[in-house]
Amino acid sequence: MNPWHPHVTVACVVERANCFLMVEEDRGGPHTLFNQPAGHLEPGERIRDAALRELREETAWQVGITDYLGLYVYQAQDGKTFHSHGFFGMALAHLGNDLDPAVHAVHWLTLEQLEGLERQGRLRSPLVMRRVRDALAGKFFPMDVIHER
Repeated sequence: MNPWHPHVTVACVVERANCFLMVEEDRGGPHTLFNQPAGHLEPGERIRDAALRELREETAWQVGITDYLGLYVYQAQDGKTFHSHGFFGMALAHLGNDLDPAVHAVHWLTLEQLEGLERQGRLRSPLVMRRVRDALAGKFFPMDVIHER
């Protein structure tokens, strides 16, 4: 029997002028999907550093992470369990680096545009809108709730 191993991921809600930073990914389906800049924690990496790395790799934006949205646990249809650490941040500067090859495009989308994509089933997971709605509701935790050595 294989031991259970949740996938540890990070994602960041970035808001600017009532728009949210999103990545559009080609996941092999009939349509591209949209997600916050997100990805897996690498061995030896600190959680906040992983979020900053994913932001740079997927969007070419430097972001100042200001708050922790919390731990989101998601059971995917394929049976995998994800423990996703959600963050909130501000866009500071566009870096201009090449994007991760999995990213089709980077967008700044309004809440209404995201809700339209949600109705079309074009969000990567239900966590996308949950994190956005939590951020809009001000459900933030201070960064020091994360204890890493």
